[in-house]
Amino acid sequence: MRNVRLGVWGRLLALLALLYLFILSISMMGAAFKLFGSGFAEQLIATTSDPYVGLLIGILATSLIQSSSTATSLVVGLVGAGALNIANAIPIIMGSNIGTSITNTIVSMGHVSRSNEFRRAFAGATVHDFFNLITVALLFPLQLATNFLGIAAGHLSAVFQSVGGLKTVSPIKLITKPTIAVIKAMTGDSAVIILLLSLVFLFVALRYLTVVLKGLVLGRIEALFDEYIFKTGVRSFIFGIVMTVLVQSSSITTSIAVPLIGAGILTLEQVLPYTLGANIGTTITAMLASLATGNIAAVTVAFAHLLFNIFGVVIVWPLKRIPILLANGLADMATRNRLIPIGYILVVFFAIPLAFIYFVR
Repeated sequence: MRNVRLGVWGRLLALLALLYLFILSISMMGAAFKLFGSGFAEQLIATTSDPYVGLLIGILATSLIQSSSTATSLVVGLVGAGALNIANAIPIIMGSNIGTSITNTIVSMGHVSRSNEFRRAFAGATVHDFFNLITVALLFPLQLATNFLGIAAGHLSAVFQSVGGLKTVSPIKLITKPTIAVIKAMTGDSAVIILLLSLVFLFVALRYLTVVLKGLVLGRIEALFDEYIFKTGVRSFIFGIVMTVLVQSSSITTSIAVPLIGAGILTLEQVLPYTLGANIGTTITAMLASLATGNIAAVTVAFAHLLFNIFGVVIVWPLKRIPILLANGLADMATRNRLIPIGYILVVFFAIPLAFIYFVR
């Protein structure tokens, strides 16, 4: 019995260490992309006036800096400074919802050497993509025709106009920031080296995380998920909101679910509501940033982001079979040809937005 207990505790310690390495790798990836493209992303966001270009700029900018929280907070700051108006900001916010799902799609590539795991993981990652794409496809034309998000957000922002100066701290940043600072100092702020290291850490973490998780499933971790956290869609949805509010990064909360799906611990049906909750939870960062500006236009944009995600959940959740079917179909194709997921990432998140922006502007 004692050996069994030691085995369980050893697996738990290994799990915690691997989770830290996993989260660190995602944070490093974001830091590397910020070194690559934060200035470019800011210039893109600040100079758009066409709503279609704005939508694609939101995708591209968020894909570059690997964080919708950062991108939307940047938009809020630019609106607060008068460099961007509300009408131009809302399409960028919509695009950022699509761009943020690139991280968990990249994370799923860590399972590429194991076909069954990769199929499940890639489907689990891209179901978030398809939900966001469907939401934008439905709500973007309606926004262009009626400005319903701007109108509704304007009414809500009036209530909070005098609130400001709120701040919160991300525990993820607290535990990863010192390590990233050391790595930056050791690499001379080299974006290339930091990105390569993040990919090495990511693949190592995923390689052993799945093994440890499967071992712990035998110790009733699976029962914990099935009977409590992910037992119903509503519980999963609330858990996604709470987790993302706590860590202030939907990229991290959705990416954590990918190895769980890859290991067969969770299903797409269980994870989809969790990712929808993450979409709601990620709006807290921009909301706090807007309240800190004390600018009603900035608060309006932050509320537009929140309302966009709420409307998306209300409309698309009942149609959940569609993103699940699309994700499974793409995962089947990706399993047969491993170039498809790489092409998918490059085309959807970079090539299409870049080409459209170049030719329109």
